[in-house]
Amino acid sequence: MSGPAQRRWSLGRRLGVGLVLAVTVLWLAAATVAGLVLRREIDQIFDSALQEVAQRVLPLAYSELLSREAGDAAQHMAPIGPHREFITYVVRDGEGRDLLQSSDAEPHRIPKGLDDGFRSVDGLRLYTESAVRGTVRVTTVEALAHRDAAVRRAVLALVWPLAALVPVALIAVVLLGRATLRPILVFRREIEARGRGNLSPLAARGLPDEIAPIAGAVDALLDRLRGALEAERSFTANSAHELRTPIAAALAQAQRLIAEMTDETGRERARAVAASLRRLSGLSEKLLQLAKAEGGGLIAEKAAPLGPVLALVVEEIDRRFDVAERLDVAIPPDGGGPSDLDPDAFAVLARNLIENALKHGARDGKVAVRLGDHRFEVENDGPAVAPDRLERLTRRFERGPTTAEGSGLGLAIVAAVCRGAGLRLDLLSPIPGRAEGFLARVELPRSRSAA
Repeated sequence: MSGPAQRRWSLGRRLGVGLVLAVTVLWLAAATVAGLVLRREIDQIFDSALQEVAQRVLPLAYSELLSREAGDAAQHMAPIGPHREFITYVVRDGEGRDLLQSSDAEPHRIPKGLDDGFRSVDGLRLYTESAVRGTVRVTTVEALAHRDAAVRRAVLALVWPLAALVPVALIAVVLLGRATLRPILVFRREIEARGRGNLSPLAARGLPDEIAPIAGAVDALLDRLRGALEAERSFTANSAHELRTPIAAALAQAQRLIAEMTDETGRERARAVAASLRRLSGLSEKLLQLAKAEGGGLIAEKAAPLGPVLALVVEEIDRRFDVAERLDVAIPPDGGGPSDLDPDAFAVLARNLIENALKHGARDGKVAVRLGDHRFEVENDGPAVAPDRLERLTRRFERGPTTAEGSGLGLAIVAAVCRGAGLRLDLLSPIPGRAEGFLARVELPRSRSAA
């Protein structure tokens, strides 16, 4: 038991989504690497700034301290205009007393007795430098959160353009994919157009190097298939055609024997021979029809109504079997509208369906023949056909539950015409709404010009 049908993605969609995902992943990876590199560079720059501030403040602080009187409290350096200090400093003596500090400094957060150099404490980056044999120490301070925020803003500046790049890249990839895949789509339509007797070589212009060999392989396959079908049709047609002349001659001789012989036993044998020859003649005619049904030319170059063709077929069947009282024929005044089905192919289809209904329906029962708007139906009375056998009736030499004579090729020929012309054939038994009967329904093609 097969699972649920999986959703298939086109090659263009796969390429588009794949490329956009690849660009997104690579962009994010590049932004991550850039963030790591940027963090290292920012650490170096701000550490250098801490060191530079300490080295600039140290001589100024020493000069300020020399001019101060003993016992003065720690002095705050007033800011020059309103601004936020990202780097603050504290100047202490050798005993750890605060002597000088910047306006935004927080001495209580800065440990005392720090050695010279860099260190990180409680989310702060510190740099300490001493002078005058350790009697004056300057510690510069920067919050590590400031560095994190700088790196975060820089990385976001790299990532935000990705939001605009993704839809633009997706549209560009789709447009480029359509232009690139156009020859492949044309090639696909060429393959889809094959069938209905059309096995001509494919038009493989503009295909990329990866697809061009496939076109050659498909052409080779079509050529082999065309040769096999032509050989089969030729054998069937030639065999049936070659049999017609000797069968007709043998049938004429058998009928002459029937007329000339006086012995009743001999005449019965001659009649049996004549009946066998007539069945053989009918079989050869069916084989000829099957060869045509499986050949090309099932679609007409110019659309035409099929009503006149059906009228001729019904007239020919009545002349041959004298069944006018059994046929109930309905043909619309406009002939059923124009159809692209070849008239000869429709004649073969209609003749076999009507003959099949006459032979295998109830004796002396009515056969309804209806040609409607792009639909052809033939129904007859008779016992219902089992569903399993109904499915096999379109096979060659397959017969239903009947004692009537026949070759078992009628519905096979009809199915071959429908298959070759792209028509839908429905066989229903019993007839819908009834307990018995047999209905054959063919959906006829509409005119291309009308569509």
